[in-house]
Amino acid sequence: MTFVDHYQVMTDDSGTDDLEARLGAQIRALRLDAGYDQRALAELADVGLSSIKNLENGRGSTLRTVIRVLRALHAEAWLDTLSPEPTVSPIDVLRGQSAGPRQRVYRPRGGA
Repeated sequence: MTFVDHYQVMTDDSGTDDLEARLGAQIRALRLDAGYDQRALAELADVGLSSIKNLENGRGSTLRTVIRVLRALHAEAWLDTLSPEPTVSPIDVLRGQSAGPRQRVYRPRGGA
């Protein structure tokens, strides 16, 4: 995929709409599994009822609302899937050290 293709995918509103709808469906499933109606979840999350409805129907939401709702549903771990802790240092990858232990010791150049 070229940069242009990737950029077009990233800026495609229909793709964003699909993702918002999927997120909303997942939030709805979590809510139902927890046994809450929308009004109860809104109170627990300290957000408006319309915010819950918009979120679940894929009509947009703020990150703050998503976090509050996930916390109210005891599903904060779900957020870790969005931004996992890196297991490999990008610098090590660039230096080629991620494949194993250091092979050489570099000494400073100069008059010693």
